[in-house]
Amino acid sequence: MTPQQRRSFLLLAAHGAAATTLPRWAWGQPQRQQSNPFALGVASGDPSAGGVVLWTRLVTAEPGQASTPLTVHWELADDEGFQRIVQRGQATALPGLGHSVHVELAGLAPGRWYHYRFMHGDAVSATGRTRTAPAADALPERLRVAFASCQRWEHGHYAAWRHVRADAPDLVLFLGDYIYEYASPRDSTGLARVHGLRLATTLADYRDRYALHRSDPALQAAHAACPWLVTWDDHEVQNDYAGSTGKGEPEAFLAQRSAAWQAFYENMPLRAASLVQRDTTALQLYRRLAWGRLAQLHMLDARQYRSVQACRTASASGAGAVRTRDCAELAEPARSFLGTAQEQWLDAGLAADAKDGRTRWSVIAQQTLFSPRHYPSGVVSTDSWDGYPAARARLLQSIAQHAPRNTVLLGGDIHQNYVCRVLADAARPDAPVIASEFCGTSISSRSGTTQEKVDAVVRNSPHVLLARCEQRGYGLADITPTRWTTTLRVLDDPLREDSGARTLARFVVEDRRAGPVAA
Repeated sequence: MTPQQRRSFLLLAAHGAAATTLPRWAWGQPQRQQSNPFALGVASGDPSAGGVVLWTRLVTAEPGQASTPLTVHWELADDEGFQRIVQRGQATALPGLGHSVHVELAGLAPGRWYHYRFMHGDAVSATGRTRTAPAADALPERLRVAFASCQRWEHGHYAAWRHVRADAPDLVLFLGDYIYEYASPRDSTGLARVHGLRLATTLADYRDRYALHRSDPALQAAHAACPWLVTWDDHEVQNDYAGSTGKGEPEAFLAQRSAAWQAFYENMPLRAASLVQRDTTALQLYRRLAWGRLAQLHMLDARQYRSVQACRTASASGAGAVRTRDCAELAEPARSFLGTAQEQWLDAGLAADAKDGRTRWSVIAQQTLFSPRHYPSGVVSTDSWDGYPAARARLLQSIAQHAPRNTVLLGGDIHQNYVCRVLADAARPDAPVIASEFCGTSISSRSGTTQEKVDAVVRNSPHVLLARCEQRGYGLADITPTRWTTTLRVLDDPLREDSGARTLARFVVEDRRAGPVAA
């Protein structure tokens, strides 16, 4: 068995539901295609008023296919039975891009649902459902958005995605940590499942890791249910990396980062415009999505352009927690969480939202908790916005200065649910409330803290209205012209594939009234 065959075997054997797609040659069987080339499912993303991206990635089974371009046909229809075809065509799945397919549709009707599918040879993919955004001058009655992050394979089944699909969102915002680069721990006590893949460092490793995650039926079903708008955080590459700084030798890390970024593009429903100069070694993931006049979504990238974490040394394993008095670097005004260009882009976007007077909700979708957490010990996390106070102050100033009609920040990363009033000055508890924040817990990844410690933060942070750890789930936002309602959904048991879900809390934000209120 070759190394590539072994990788395929480990990846597909890691999940029982995907075992039927295991190529027979991996078992020494006759060399003919026996697997489903669409075993990794279908997806759509980045909807506009006139188009959307359709995605799939072929699983190659026959000898020689791994290095061969393959033709994939696609269809878009008004109906699930594909009796009323709207568009059809073909695309080439290139081996250099992992046999992924990104079809950018245009000329579609705004505010419409469609069905789509792919064909390769005699194989037909599962049917996906997608939609376009409303027309630019439309004011929709409602937008339902699910927001989620952090789905380490071993820490839980993806039952949350089954419930997301049942909630029928118009759009999913994925805010980072789609995969985790780690090998499974030797001690599997308390884990939902394990896999046989090594620590990811190469393009082949990252491709296999995405294929592992995408073999999960619940995740596949959520991708097929509606379009997604995606960004990344650190684990798509390496824990706590910052810009061009990571663990290991600089040249080796940059090669690893390049491989990881290419794999991200290959496995996400992204537009070709995200490729910087058609180059998979750099991706532009900060972008906007307009939902008519109802909402303007500003999706951010808080990894690629950030300054290195304060007081991070070459011998350190990554970011950490420091006391402000022990780390003067924290306060340096030039340090940025988003990079100068992205800061200016976001500032211009918020200014435009306020100037046109048409946008009801300005949504800042980013990776982590924006509001400060005041620990009794006085420590701050250097990898979060707390580690970049000058950058946070600049964004607060931008929101306060431009004053969009309603500003809401969404985040993930910390594997906890937080609901906050966003203050004009993060250091002053009596400062005016200028925005609302909802930071969602993880799909499956464990929290690294205890509720007792979280409660201590809340006692020292009056702007925090709710903080819960040790729960997995997702957030659901129902947005209308007059009200934003966030429902925090949590799983009964993340170790169970059939886990139920319940509502932890519900908060509302009224039009022109900054700050969430418990419903």
